[in-house]
Amino acid sequence: MDTLTHGLILLSVFGILQAAASLVAVRRFAARAPCRLTAAPKVTILKPVCGAEPLLEEALASFCQQDYPTYQLVIGAQDPADPALIVARRIKSRFPTTDISIVVDPTRHGANGKIANLMNMLPAARHDVLVIADSDLHVRPDYLRQVVAELLQPGTGLVTTVPAGEPAVPGVAARIGASHLTHVFLPSALLAAAIGRQDCLGGTMALRRQTLERVGGLAALVNHLADDNVLGRLVRGLGLSVRLANTLPAVTVQEATLAALWLHELRWARTIGALAPIAYSACVLQYPLFWALALVAASGAAPWSVMFLLGIWLARALLVGRIDAALAPRRARPAKPTPFWLLPLRDVLSVVEIAFSFCGSAVVWRGRVLHADRGDLVPRGLGVPDMPLLAQASALAADKSLAA
Repeated sequence: MDTLTHGLILLSVFGILQAAASLVAVRRFAARAPCRLTAAPKVTILKPVCGAEPLLEEALASFCQQDYPTYQLVIGAQDPADPALIVARRIKSRFPTTDISIVVDPTRHGANGKIANLMNMLPAARHDVLVIADSDLHVRPDYLRQVVAELLQPGTGLVTTVPAGEPAVPGVAARIGASHLTHVFLPSALLAAAIGRQDCLGGTMALRRQTLERVGGLAALVNHLADDNVLGRLVRGLGLSVRLANTLPAVTVQEATLAALWLHELRWARTIGALAPIAYSACVLQYPLFWALALVAASGAAPWSVMFLLGIWLARALLVGRIDAALAPRRARPAKPTPFWLLPLRDVLSVVEIAFSFCGSAVVWRGRVLHADRGDLVPRGLGVPDMPLLAQASALAADKSLAA
């Protein structure tokens, strides 16, 4: 065997060992006892919405069924014609005993539309504990208890959650998108937390109003694409910790085509790559099936390399199954198992996304072409709202001209 062959074998084995270590972190998380809530301060949940997302009504309904004494739900949109507002009003009618406010305000305070929406919503928040939750988050009835219990721990400034993926539409794209969240992102985030990292993961951002004011308010985030990362850094800069809540929300993956999933995940890839290029480059080590496939190609499909690929494939499938089994009792929604044959496609797509993340800075977010740069959102070459998918892809392909 030559050096390339040895290297590809080592990379494949390393990827499996990393996945096994991540499984240990997943099992430890799944085995944690629920946190005991010692006090129950009044809470406002801020829920920015945009567009008619699949399962949006179910996601909003899960926030209206919280086992928590007193909380307010604020749902906000910027476009008065946004179809999400129809769902929001239906939710308000369905849950008349839940304190629900709906805010519609088109004011754009900066380039980050989500944060601008939140800035419009914040004056409607009546309570001092704020929980910012993404529109596609599905939660269990004890979600708010677990988040607040973590926030009440001494020295805590910000609480976040790690998500499991949930395909919201049929098809291969949504299945492999959900698999990435559940079987790669979630285990890696838990492993990172186990070794001491304190990352804000974005789906949930819970903090006290006073803490938000001390870091400069939402205005400090409105021109950043990676608003969650920036908020986490600002809170840690106050000498406060960022903690993971002992709860497992589900995040819906709504992309029905591989092209749409590519655009969504490339936005994540370029955002993370701009923040931590060296660390993100190292993420290629966690995709063992990619390296095993490369080994088959490099060996000319030698029988031994095919057998090695099948062994790595089986090991990866077993680890995926163990992750699903460990998380099943904690999930907000039942898991849809990832088909065995999709695992290599998932690994190949992830590595290609990492490679392309360093070929430019343009990303597509809610129909707007924006640029990621060290966590900043630079509003160059802004796209047109509701840009067709082909036009979005063309914009990304023309990244160098956009940056000019």
